[in-house]
Amino acid sequence: MPKILDRLVKQLMDKWKPKAVAYAIATKVLQKSWNLQKWTNKATKKWEKRWNMTPAERAKDRAAKLSWNKKSDYKYNKNNNTATLRKRIKKFNT
Repeated sequence: MPKILDRLVKQLMDKWKPKAVAYAIATKVLQKSWNLQKWTNKATKKWEKRWNMTPAERAKDRAAKLSWNKKSDYKYNKNNNTATLRKRIKKFNT
């Protein structure tokens, strides 16, 4: 079973859901978001790619998807797991 499924089932069980119900909800939600393949519990390539990223890479990737900027334009803040746009300094020829 993929780690993402185990993690979501545990989170649902922590919210007082029975194990069978938590497993069913987690499977349905993860299949709908394309993190698990339909009709199976196998992880998709999309999820495997994200799982192999560091937290900094994931934060930069999230920020870059919301804008037209490149991932390299962002700076990672480990205190709140976010990425902010770096200040750009324009160089003028004098």
